Amino acid sequence: MNDIQLYQQILGDTKPWRVEGVALKAAEREIEISMALDAQVWGCPECRGRMHVHGYERRRWRHLDSCQFRTFLVADVPRVKCETHGTQQVAVPWAEKHGRFTALFERLAIDLMQACSTNAACDALRISWEEADGIKQRAVRRGLRRKGARPLRRLCVDEKAVGWGHDYVTVVTSADAPESKVEYVGDGRKRASLDAFWASLSAEQRAAIEAVSLDLWPPYVDSAQTHVPGADLVHDSFHLTRYVNRALDQVRRIEQATLRARGDERLTGSRQLWLWGFENLPERWSERFAALRASTLKTARAWSLKELFRALWRCRDVADATVFLKRWCTLASQSRLDPMREVARLFRKHAPRILTYFKHRFNNAIAEAMNRRIQDLIQKACGYRNRERFKTDVLFHLGGLDLYPVSAR
Repeated sequence: MNDIQLYQQILGDTKPWRVEGVALKAAEREIEISMALDAQVWGCPECRGRMHVHGYERRRWRHLDSCQFRTFLVADVPRVKCETHGTQQVAVPWAEKHGRFTALFERLAIDLMQACSTNAACDALRISWEEADGIKQRAVRRGLRRKGARPLRRLCVDEKAVGWGHDYVTVVTSADAPESKVEYVGDGRKRASLDAFWASLSAEQRAAIEAVSLDLWPPYVDSAQTHVPGADLVHDSFHLTRYVNRALDQVRRIEQATLRARGDERLTGSRQLWLWGFENLPERWSERFAALRASTLKTARAWSLKELFRALWRCRDVADATVFLKRWCTLASQSRLDPMREVARLFRKHAPRILTYFKHRFNNAIAEAMNRRIQDLIQKACGYRNRERFKTDVLFHLGGLDLYPVSAR
């Protein structure tokens, strides 16, 4: 087999290289394309001075399959020397420096690994898991280099449980249009976990940040206040509602224990009824729940406060929300329900950062959606034993990076 013209057409413009020969290795089910170099004068990329060839290195690259055979490019690549900047290996037009695969092959591998599991991509490409992982890691490094110091306006900060016990990572997601992206993944959920992200940004990028959505976790709040003092901190509505739901459930559990001691089982099995939004209550429970709501139970009063708090997010503007939140905290404080009073004290303390929601109208819903996508990656990989590979996978799939190598000309 020596169809040089066909394979030159397949490879496209490879000047100053050309296809010199094509060898079919039937036993190995491989096709090997030999590349030759036309006469060429090399200039140093640093000083533009003329460089002289002083050796060759035999290189081999995996290319896209042809005729159902694995296909390789082989070439003796010159090593050239500049008197000022030393020895360098000549770049070839079909692959990146030090790569073992052609640019077109890596592009296909990246597409496959984004569409399916790494193991499935390995089977389709007939490469090892280590080779596929190397392509993925190079793609992420390439994407991070190209990312540059682009402006960030709105960010979401949240933690994600990734292992047994209290094993977390800190995930920073951009909420800027047109598509949210994971900007950073850091170990743990301490202040240092988030400090490292701010340190990776330029002073101009930090100054351009308008708002950061996060929960009430003190290490995150302290870090954001220190590094981006000009940004508005928006306490996430989902986490605030969860505080109210927890207080409601505490009231229910305390009251249920008291009633059960008297032989009253009204609250038994009712936990989820109170936590559902009123509009989401299943029809089969409506009659029972109507009787519970109409009772004089403390849990019924706590539920009314919970439902009333949900209306906060429908306020028109900051002024309207300020009046509403103040009134709700007053009602909760006067409810004689200790868990609700605790929540009211917490909300009063953080009121300015709760009310910034009505200025920016965004919250951690984007981060929660991203956390679900991260969980899908964990399940698809059947877990990660290596934390750095986990971070690489998150950025590979969810970082919005330009992962592709430069295409062959």
